[in-house]
Amino acid sequence: MQVREIDDEEGQRLLRIVRRGTGSVVTWRRAQMVLLSAQHMDVAKIAEVTFTSPDRVRDVIHNFNADGFASLYPKYKGGRPRTFTLPERREIKKIAKSRPVEHGLPFSTWSLVKLADFLVAEGVVDDISHEGLRILLREEGVTFQRVKTWKTSRDPDYATKKARVEDLYAIADGEVLPEPGEPEVVFCLDEFGPLNLQPHPGRQWAERGGKHKDPDREPRPRRRATYTRPHGVRHLFAAYDLRKDQLYGHIKKTKNRSKFLEFCRYLRSLHPTGTRIAIICDNYSPHLTTKRCPRVGKWAAANNVEIAYTPTNSSWLNRIEAQFTALRYFALDGTDHPSHKAQGSMIRRYIIWRNKHAADERLKALVSRANAA
Repeated sequence: MQVREIDDEEGQRLLRIVRRGTGSVVTWRRAQMVLLSAQHMDVAKIAEVTFTSPDRVRDVIHNFNADGFASLYPKYKGGRPRTFTLPERREIKKIAKSRPVEHGLPFSTWSLVKLADFLVAEGVVDDISHEGLRILLREEGVTFQRVKTWKTSRDPDYATKKARVEDLYAIADGEVLPEPGEPEVVFCLDEFGPLNLQPHPGRQWAERGGKHKDPDREPRPRRRATYTRPHGVRHLFAAYDLRKDQLYGHIKKTKNRSKFLEFCRYLRSLHPTGTRIAIICDNYSPHLTTKRCPRVGKWAAANNVEIAYTPTNSSWLNRIEAQFTALRYFALDGTDHPSHKAQGSMIRRYIIWRNKHAADERLKALVSRANAA
């Protein structure tokens, strides 16, 4: 018995499988049998070379003649069938995601031991081990997670403010064309800080310790634990131009209405007076126009600027927050600046680098994760 006629392309493919020697051993051995048969070696000799029986060689050749290369790859059927039925798995998942107090139990969270005992006591399953329960929950996509907090916005104008911010984002992203009177440029503005002179925790590459420790290696850099802060703090006023994908920042000693307007004037100077701009910011008091101090509103009306406010407790709507995440990671984590001048220089140099490398994939990935969070 011989394999069917093999063309050059198929012969090269068989040779690559045999020479590579990686992947499934079953595939490698089957390809070896077919290749030897294509070289006109008889079945008995192939069985001797591959340490198998002639019947096995005939089966491989016959399957290759019928199904081609697909016959070389094993089709595993799995092993032992699942112990628990689909309804049982769904009930286990449902109970695991519930709270024990909902079932009249005097504790606030499930452990594997308590959950397994409860499932058996309630007759959901006859028996289940703790490790088996862990594996089942992992297969169902259920993991033991820390409960996070969230805060609802009580702003009576929540829907209106949120809709306006989303409309401005649509204009900045080019999803809709600005109508007459709508802003053509959109900035997201916020303050970052306070900036303290203290060692910031961070990560860096270092040689491994423990049993792999090299006696001649340099000691791992450490972060000082005791420090004082006699030099006060600084505040970073930052704005993010959505259309240009550029970040702007000024470091100030104080954070008040005068400094806010000073930075707004700088943003206004970046574009011609006839270009209407919008500045999205939060409800921090220096940003607001009040009866006692209408300076912000008067300045905006006189300079063709719209101030759009995010709803109360909804700063996540401001896209500059994600830029602050990247700034903290790249410019502050792991630093211990001796002065505010050195720290400010680091931040300014990072902003220059960020604007030159706005298309950097790692930077985009970090900002995307922060936006999603």
